[in-house]
Amino acid sequence: MNPDIILYHGKITTLNPAQPEVTAIAISGGVITALGSDDEILKLAATQTKTIDLHKRRVIPGLNDSHLHVIRAGLFYNLELRWDGVPTLGLALEQLKQQAERTPPPQWVRVIGGWNEFQFAEGRMPTLAELNEAAPHTPVFLLHLYDSALLNRAALAALGFDKSTPNPPGGLIARDTKGNPTGLLTAEPSALILYSTIANAPKLSFDDQLNSTRHYLRELNRFGVTSVADAGGGGQNYPDDYAVAKKLDQDGHLTVRVAYSLFAQKSGEEQADYARWLKMTRPGEGSDLLRVNGAGENLVWSAADFENFLQPRPDLKPTMESELEPIVRMLAEAKWPWRIHATYDESIGRFLDIFERVHRDVPIDKLRWFIDHAETISDKNLERIQKLGGGIAIQHRMAYQGEYYIRRFGLESAKRKPPLKKMLAMGLPIGAGSDGTRVASYHPWTCLWWMVTSKTVGGTVLHEESERLSREQALRLYTHGSAWFSSEDDWKGTLAVGRFADLAVLSDDYFAIEDDAIRGLESVLTLVGGRIVHGASEFASHAPPLPPVSPDWSPVKHVGGYNNSLPSPPIHQHTPIMAADGRVWTAGCGCNL
Repeated sequence: MNPDIILYHGKITTLNPAQPEVTAIAISGGVITALGSDDEILKLAATQTKTIDLHKRRVIPGLNDSHLHVIRAGLFYNLELRWDGVPTLGLALEQLKQQAERTPPPQWVRVIGGWNEFQFAEGRMPTLAELNEAAPHTPVFLLHLYDSALLNRAALAALGFDKSTPNPPGGLIARDTKGNPTGLLTAEPSALILYSTIANAPKLSFDDQLNSTRHYLRELNRFGVTSVADAGGGGQNYPDDYAVAKKLDQDGHLTVRVAYSLFAQKSGEEQADYARWLKMTRPGEGSDLLRVNGAGENLVWSAADFENFLQPRPDLKPTMESELEPIVRMLAEAKWPWRIHATYDESIGRFLDIFERVHRDVPIDKLRWFIDHAETISDKNLERIQKLGGGIAIQHRMAYQGEYYIRRFGLESAKRKPPLKKMLAMGLPIGAGSDGTRVASYHPWTCLWWMVTSKTVGGTVLHEESERLSREQALRLYTHGSAWFSSEDDWKGTLAVGRFADLAVLSDDYFAIEDDAIRGLESVLTLVGGRIVHGASEFASHAPPLPPVSPDWSPVKHVGGYNNSLPSPPIHQHTPIMAADGRVWTAGCGCNL
C-alpha cells in the first residue's frame, strides 16, 4: 500500500528489540507499514502521501495509562480548576479568586485532586480563611487527595450544612466549639464523604460534556497519551455515564483509545450489578477506540482499602470474603478479566486467598486479571500473583503521598514502595499509569520522572538508586507494559510493522535531557491510528481544530489544564517532620532518605 503519511528525519524509539531506533516511519490505514532510514522510507511515497520532517526530534510509542479515570474526568474537565503542576500557593489562590468571580450561580469552583501542598514553594495547604477571602460568594470544593476536602462558607450554605447536620457515611465534618461546621471534611475511614459531597454540585449539560471530554482528550494528547485503561469510578454508572464516550466514538471525535472496566457502584448491590452487566456486554465489545475491558477496579465495597496514609491502615470488613468470592467466581466462569484496587499487602493477601480458591475450580491464569496500586506488596504475594497469571498496574501515587507515607510508616519502609525492580526481575506483567484525576495528577511525565528519580512532587527522594528504573524501563512500562492489561500488547505499545500507528513526537529528547527536565516534556505531534490528533510548535499547523470551550466561563478556557509552563520551584523547604519511627527527616530537600 502507498503510505498515507511518512514521518522522517527523526530519532524514533520503537521499543522493538529487532529494530530499536530508526529515522523514518510509513503509515497506511492506521497501522505502521514500514520503518527504516529516510532513504528507505521516503522512496515509498506516492503523490498523495503526506510527508512530515521531524527535525531530528525524539519519537516514542504513544503513552498508555494503565489506570486513569478518563471517562469520568472528561465529563467534568471543563468544570474543574486544575492545580496540577501549579508551583506556588499564591498563584493557586489567585486562580481560584479569578475563577470565583467569573463562575455564575449555581455553579461551584472545584479543585478536584491532582495536587498537594508539597508542590508549592510555600510548602503548605490553603487555609479556610484564605478560601473564604478568595471566594466569599461562590461555593468552593477543594479536594486534597482522597483524605479531606475544604469547603468555603458559600459551599456549606449551598449544601445546607449546619450544626444539626450528621456526619455522612464514611467521614467526619469538622466543627468549631459551638458545633458549627468549619468547612473541613475528613475521609475517616473512607472517601465516601468526599464522593457524596461533590455529587451535590451541578453538572454540565450533555452537549457541554461532549465538549468537555473532547478538550480533556486533547489535553492528554498534548502529553503524548494515546491509550488508557479506564478504571471506572464512584458515580460512573454503566451504561448511562458512557453515552458521551460512545457518541464521540460514533462521530469520530475520540482521540485516545479507551478500554474501560465496569465499577460496582452501590454497597450491597455489587453482585446484582455484575450479573446484569454480564448479560448486557462482554470484554472486547466496541471499537478499536472504545471497548469493554472487564470488571473493577471496585468489585465490592467491603474490599476497598483507601490509600489515605494520614489514617491508619484500614482492616477490611470480616464480610469481605463472603461478598467478594461470589463475584470473582462469576467473573471467572464468564471469562471476564478484572482489576481490583489494593494499597496494602494485608488486603492483597486476603484477595489472593479468594483467587486461589476460585482458581482450583475455574482456572484464572489466562484471564489477565490484575491488582491496581500495590504500594506495600510483599515478595510472597508477588509470587502468588505470578503463579495465578496476574499482573500489577502501578501508578505514581507515592509521588503525591510519599511524605505522608514516611510520616506514618517510617523512612526505611518507603525505600521500596512499590518494589518496581523486584517486579521487573520476576518478569511480572507491569503497566504504569497515573490514577488521575483525583488521587494524583493525570500528568504522565510526572510518573515517568518518578520511576526514574523516585522523587515526590515535593522533592523527597524515596528509593535508593539501585531501586530506580532506567528511562527505557520506565517508558516501556508506560507503553507496551500497559497494553497487556487490555489484551492489546500485540497491537500497540511498540512501533513495528502491523501495529497501530500511535506515537508522540516530543518537545525535547527524553533520553538526553536532565532528569528533572522529564517533567517538562510535552508532545509536539501526536498520532492515534495514523491520524494527527495534536500539533504544537513547528507542527501546530497540523493540529485538527477543536470547538471553543463551553461553557464560556470554564476554567479550561481561562487557565487550561496541567500547568507545564513554569519551572518547578526550588525544592529546599527544609521542613522538619517527625516520622512514625521517631526519626526526624527534612521534607522536600531533594536529598536521599
